[in-house]
Amino acid sequence: MTGKPPGRHKHVPQRMCVVCRRQFDKRRLTRVVRTPDSGVVVDATGKRSGRGAYLCDQPACWDKAIRHAGILNQALNAQMSEAELAAIAADPHRPAAEAEPVQA
Repeated sequence: MTGKPPGRHKHVPQRMCVVCRRQFDKRRLTRVVRTPDSGVVVDATGKRSGRGAYLCDQPACWDKAIRHAGILNQALNAQMSEAELAAIAADPHRPAAEAEPVQA
């Protein structure tokens, strides 16, 4: 008898973070999408039409993507405006930076 349960295993789609280049489950990543009508926005549903790029849940990746806009510009094949970068930086889906430990 094998150790596998009977039945089929559901396929879990994998995507790569454009900053750290590590692969994660698609549901763990946040999609940034370039749309023809709204410009570059964070896609919380992951289903908006347009060219997309994924960011993982590490605050360092989000910070680097915002500081070095060329990463997202290249992934989305677009030139993001300052307003679009500010909107991504202020997005509620952005992971909070971890608090630095208080030294006594």
